[in-house]
Formats: sequence, C-alpha cells, structure tokens
Amino acid sequence: MIIKPSQIFRLLHINRILVKHGLDEVVLQMHLFRPFRFMLHLLPWNWFRGGTREPQAVRIRRTLEELGPIFVKFGQILSTRKDLLPDEIADELAKLQDNVPPFPGSEAGQIIEEAYGEPLNKIFLSFDEVPLASASIAQVHVATLLDGKEVIVKVVRPGIKKTIKRDLGLLYIMAEMVERYWSEGRRLRPLEVVQEYEKTIYDELDLMKEAASASQLRRNFSTSDLLYVPEVYWPQTRRNVMVMERIFGTPISDVDELRRQGIDLKKLSETGVEIFFTQVFKHNFFHADMHPGNIFVSPQGQYIAIDFGIMGTLSPEDQHYLAENFLAFFNRDYRRVAELHVQSEWVPKGTRVDEFEAAIRSVCEPIFERPLKDISFGRLLLRLFQTARRFNMEVQPQLVLLQKTLLNIEGLGRQLYPDLDLWQTAKPFLERWMSENLGGRAFVSSMKRNAPLWLDRLPEMPLLLHEVLQQARDGELKVEWQSQELRKIERTLLDSNRRTYAAIVGGALIISAAILLGLDGYAPAMIGDAPWMTWLLGGIGFLVLMFAWPRNELRN
Repeated sequence: MIIKPSQIFRLLHINRILVKHGLDEVVLQMHLFRPFRFMLHLLPWNWFRGGTREPQAVRIRRTLEELGPIFVKFGQILSTRKDLLPDEIADELAKLQDNVPPFPGSEAGQIIEEAYGEPLNKIFLSFDEVPLASASIAQVHVATLLDGKEVIVKVVRPGIKKTIKRDLGLLYIMAEMVERYWSEGRRLRPLEVVQEYEKTIYDELDLMKEAASASQLRRNFSTSDLLYVPEVYWPQTRRNVMVMERIFGTPISDVDELRRQGIDLKKLSETGVEIFFTQVFKHNFFHADMHPGNIFVSPQGQYIAIDFGIMGTLSPEDQHYLAENFLAFFNRDYRRVAELHVQSEWVPKGTRVDEFEAAIRSVCEPIFERPLKDISFGRLLLRLFQTARRFNMEVQPQLVLLQKTLLNIEGLGRQLYPDLDLWQTAKPFLERWMSENLGGRAFVSSMKRNAPLWLDRLPEMPLLLHEVLQQARDGELKVEWQSQELRKIERTLLDSNRRTYAAIVGGALIISAAILLGLDGYAPAMIGDAPWMTWLLGGIGFLVLMFAWPRNELRN
C-alpha cells in the first residue's frame, strides 16, 4: 500500500474533518491504533465537548457532506448496503443530499462548444447559463433547440474525473486499512464496496450510456400509460453532454400539492408498485435510482422519471427464483424459500436446507404476525439477505440494487397512501408472471417465439440427420460425455446399432413435433394440420425411443 505525496495532504484534510465531527474514536477503534485509545482523553478538543453528542450515524453523515461530492455519492451508495451496515447508519446515510454548489454557466457553455466543435448559438436558440439543478457529477441547464423545442442540457462537471480518481485512490487505501486492522473489517467487505462504487461512478460519467438507458426505458413504456420517460435528442448528445426533452410535473414528495390537484393518491401508490414489478419481471430493465428527487407526477396523474445513470437487470434464473421466493414468502413456505436459495446457488450447495429453513422462519414469523398492509416487502427482503449472510451467501449486486429500488418504491407508495397493501398489489402480478413463464404455456410461447429461427434452420436438418446416420453406420459417430452415468449410456448405445438408429430417428420425430407445435399459428397456410401431425409424430417418436432405451444395462 503506497501513498502518494499528493494523497498525504488529502488524508490530513480528511483526518481534520473526522476530528472536527468527533469521529477520532472511530480511527482509534482499529486494531492498529487501539493501544493509543487513552489519547482520546488527552486531546484538548475532547475536554470542551458537551455532555451530549450527536449520534455517531449523524456525525458520519455530516463528515461525508463536508468531504465533498465524491464522498457524498459514496455515502449514498453505501446506504443501500443494509446487508453490511447497521440500520441506523444506513438510514442516516440515505439522507445525504446530492446538492453541491454549481460551476459557472459560462464553463458549461465552453464544454458544450468543445463537445460539438461549433459555437453555442449554432446549437441552441437560447441557453440559460443559470443552472436548473446541480449535483456531484453534472449539472443541468434549460435551453431551446433551433426548432423551438425546450430541452434540458446535462453537462458533466469539468475536472470531475481527476477528482474521482484521486478520491477513489484514498477510498481504496482506507478500505484496505479497515479490512486489515478492524475486527469487523472482513465481514463488511470494504474493498468490494469501493469496487462497486468505482464501477457505478465511472458509468455515470458517460452520458451516452445514460441516454441509451433512457431510450430503452422509454421504448419499454411506449405503449403504456404507467410511466413517461423524456425523449433523448441523440444528434445533440455526447459523452459529457446530454440533451433531453424538458418535462413539467409535481415532485412526488409534494403530497399537499398532489392533493390540491385532485390526484388519486391510492391509485398513484399502487401504480408505483405496478411500475416496479413491470420493469423487473416483464421488461427485465429497471430504474435503480427511484428516489423522490427523480420522480415527478403529471397533472393527469402519470409518473414521470428522470436521471437514468443507474439501471438494473436480472438474469432469467434470478427472475424465476425471485418471483418464486416472493410467492413462497407470501404463503409462509419457508422450506421452499430455503430450497430456492440452494438451487440458485445464492448460498453454497452444501448448505443444510433444514437449518436454513429454521433460520428464515425465526426471522419471518414475527414479521407475519402484523397485518399484511404493515409488512414491508423491502425490509423482508433485507432481513432475508442478512440471514443468508450467516450461511455464507455471496452478495449479489443485482439483488442489492433491486432491494434498494423496492425500498424506495415502497417508501414512496406509503408516503402517498399509508394503508398501501403492497402484497395485494404484487401477488396477482407475480402469479401471472409465473403462469406465463413456467410450465406448458411458457414452452408453447417459447416455441412460437423461436419459430422463425427453427424455420430458418429446418432445411438443414435432413442433411444433418443424414450425416449423423452415415457416421453411425460407418462407426465414426463419436459422442463425448461429462459424467460417469452418461458414459454408461454411451457404452450401452454403442452396443447396438439398431438402438442407435432408433434413438436418432425417435429424437428427430420428437424435435419435428416440437417444431410443428411452435409453428402452429405462425404459418397456418403451410401446416394447417399441425396439431394432428404434432401428436402423431410425437407419439411415434416416443414409442421409438422407448423401444431403443436400454433396460438392464444401466443398473450398475
């Protein structure tokens, strides 16, 4: 761990801020400095402190605010890691505001002109140098395009990348010290947290990425009235400049104004939940920074989203296991919850399901004694993650983002309508998703979705089948297996050419039946009798496979 001279002065500054906010004892709690804890009583500034002090969580928040925008941003991301931090610290860090002094509008104009390579008046009819809002990474200005459209121009702060690089280096140094010298350091995994922050903050520097995310989200809701996403103006967008449609609405946190406008708050809160589950399970692309500052409501009661720097996705496997987990929780089927965690490898495969089930039950039963409308979905998910950590569950970044988003949506919903029953809103959606994505309906829909691909490859199949049969006849067919059981099957099949031919023919017939099933309704003029042919070919293929299947050879 080598500290550069330039970082030494920054570390001294950080140390001064820590002392100013009474966090010197945090440093002296580390194993390295524990022998010097007596010095707390010798430091002059501790003699004059009053008997009462602000809680440690508040002092940590104030420290990060004074250290500057990069540390504020880090604190905001850290607040989502309730699986690592005590609740009181995480809740306090969530109050961090990303408001920093703006940089001069004239500098913003220069950045835009450099990005476009032409004067500002050739790009915009008007450009307001007074920023509309200012944050740690960028600030936004109001402008008018040459065709008269009013837009928002987001400009990355000058020199911010250098500042980020410097402070990230310091965060890595501090994380390494915490992990090495503090007894709780390894459990909190500070290096992993800093790595996650590094990826997130560098992504936010690239406004082309944010613009692409906004366009994708807008396309996903283009046929829905649930959510409005402003249009991105791509010809005017660069890596450090983004131009979007200007929207007008009421901040969702201004409940009194929403009431004055006659907005149905109950419906608005339920719509927020529906938007969340639509993004997660239908589109598999969700806005992962849906705090009150990024959500507005139109006069018609429609949600409007802004700021698309942090987006989340889930793998199909995670979607499946998450939906099943939610439904299993709803039915108090803790055994199923435990099994799902082992099957998805969120916890190690060797984990005893009965022990994990008992741990989950001890956490969840007290929660379920309350009325459903009072149960927090996000808190339940958080408690589950905290319990799973005791069984060596690896942190899943995509699930942390999802949990953070769910907590935000749930908090907003209950701010709008305190009696919101999130379970009642979510359960039908989850059941419908499970029905559409598992079982027979999912198989048929998958076949129909892939029908064009199968149709494209269908002409090649007779030739491929002929080549396989010819290789089998000439003794040149070679199949490599990955397990002992499959090697036994290989030896058994090679014992009899008759069975080999039968297995290939039977498999080909079943595949043909599946293709016809997928094509049914896709090209009815070509294969009007597809259902009849499906059952016939599938039945014959199954009988042929039964005839070919080895009987006694697999017993050992």
